[in-house]
Order: sequence, then C-alpha cells, then structure tokens
Amino acid sequence: MMGRIAIFGFGRIGRQLLRIALKENLFVPLSISDIKDENTLAALFEVDTNYKRWHEKVIGQEGFMIIGGREIQYINSSKEVPNWKALDVDLVVDCTGRAFTRTAAQVHLERGANRVLISGPSKSLDDCDAVLLKGINLDSFDPDKHKIISMASCTTNALAVVVKLVKENFGIKYGLFSTVHSYTNSQSLTDQPMKDRRDSWAAAENIIPSSSRAARALKFIWNDLRITGKAYRVPTRTGSIAELNLVTEKSCTVQQVNDMFRSAAKGELLGVLDVLEDGWASSRIVGDSHSSIVDLPLTQLEGEILSVATWYDNEWCYASRLAEVAAFLVNK
Repeated sequence: MMGRIAIFGFGRIGRQLLRIALKENLFVPLSISDIKDENTLAALFEVDTNYKRWHEKVIGQEGFMIIGGREIQYINSSKEVPNWKALDVDLVVDCTGRAFTRTAAQVHLERGANRVLISGPSKSLDDCDAVLLKGINLDSFDPDKHKIISMASCTTNALAVVVKLVKENFGIKYGLFSTVHSYTNSQSLTDQPMKDRRDSWAAAENIIPSSSRAARALKFIWNDLRITGKAYRVPTRTGSIAELNLVTEKSCTVQQVNDMFRSAAKGELLGVLDVLEDGWASSRIVGDSHSSIVDLPLTQLEGEILSVATWYDNEWCYASRLAEVAAFLVNK
C-alpha cells in the first residue's frame, strides 16, 4: 500500500512534482498546501507556460483541488503548518524553498509527519539527516535515522552524475564548474533594488552572475571533493547547461570518457543520465526528465584538464527526481 504523501508549497516545483506524480502513476497526494487560493493555483496547474496545458479537467473549489476526477484536499497554510498527525501523513514534500535549516524542516516532524523531503539544498549537513540523490546514493537511505532528507538542487543532481562517474573511473584532484542557468523566481522582471545587487537587473534582459550552492551540496556527498563553481542566470524560461573542468588523477581520452557516459546511460544510470551525440541547443532538453544529459561533442581534454558539459531542464528533471524519491521513501 502506498504511503500517504503531502505536498507543502505549490509553486514552480510543487506543481511540476504533482504533474509528474500523476502522469507517471507514482502517487496521488493526500493534500496540497499553499498560501494562495484554490482557483488561482488550479489555473496555474492546468495551464503552464513552460509545459503547456494539462490533459484533464482541473477545478479549484473551497478545500479541494479536483484533477481529472481525483479529489485532493487543499489546506491553506498561510497561518500555520497543517496538523500532519491528524491527517496521518507519512511524508511531507516541502517545496517552499524555505526549509533549508533544521529549525524550518523540523516543524513538519513536530506537526506529526514521519518524514520530510526538502526540495532544495540544506544550509549545512547539520540541517538535514541525509542528502539523497537518485542514481548517486539513494541506496544509503536509513529509515530509522533519516527523517529530514534534502534532495539538494537541480544543478547538484546534474553535476553529481558526472562527478560520480569521473571520480570512480579516473579520479578527481580538483575542479571548477560554471552553470548557465535559466532565470528563476528569486530574480526580478524589471530593474529594481534587490538583496543581491546583481539580481537588481531585469532577469529576462541580462546575463546575471550568481552564486551556486551546488559545490557545498556535492561535498555533503563526497566530503573530500575539491570542486567549486558559480552560475550565470540567462534569459531562458527553463533549460540549463553546466560545464565541469576537472583535473583527473588518471589519464584519459575523450573517447574513453564519452564511452563511459554512453555505457552508464544504458546501464547503471538508466533514466537518470542521457547523452546527446549531435549538436543541439537548450530547447532540445525542455521537458526531459533526465537529471543530467551529457553533450558528448562538447567533451574536451587539454593536458590533465577534462571538460564535460551537461544539460538539464532545471524544473522538470528536478521535479521528476523529487517525485520518484518521494515514492521510494514511502515504499521502503
């Protein structure tokens, strides 16, 4: 019997999480919580700018979201976190983007949930019990110890696939990455003063350098990893590409590296990793559920420096992993 899952936060990731959960028959959530009204949220779910119209009738009415005849309880959480114990919730998927500290995540456990899955990187390892990524370390899940689980970021999931394979096959001394990332809700549509000065300029008109928390999250998984990096936010709705420049411990060739990715995409990382053999642009990967899509023609080698470029639909691929991991956690 499927465990009882609640979605907390119905923004960009929460809505795509629900689309994937229903489309792939992973689960029907017990409830959805947010601070906005049912009608507006139902409309945003039904028609999505990035992923188009949902194929079933969607209705928002007081206390419910009805999708293709499925009645899902809606709870307005503007005043307090729902009483998960009364609802008999096994897992809360927190998609608010605000539960990056233990104090914020712990509230769900205090309200009676058995476990919470955070859709974002925790501030430190002390702020969660584990960082678990599908295809990387999900098999290390310990039901008794892991109550607060972080799934890091979309960029972390994309990079982790490349890091895992290169590290296991050729070793990594150190490296740098840059991600060219679509704009997000943390930015502004027009020029206005923002907390981060660079975010003060219009997201759809500028290339905006930004920090990336992916390096820190990668070190939560491999504590000896010597990698750091940054992001450049660009004017695309969704679809991003990360480039890793790594100094390997063992010598390798472009052919060996690309064959490694081809093999893993068909084998151990099937569904998590994919490869592109031809020359493509970002529209190719919009709506693609793979965590990491290595662009093989862009693989380069100069001396000891290996350069690998990998695409990811920062919304859809991350929500796909989130839905799959949520289903995994309640079935263990």
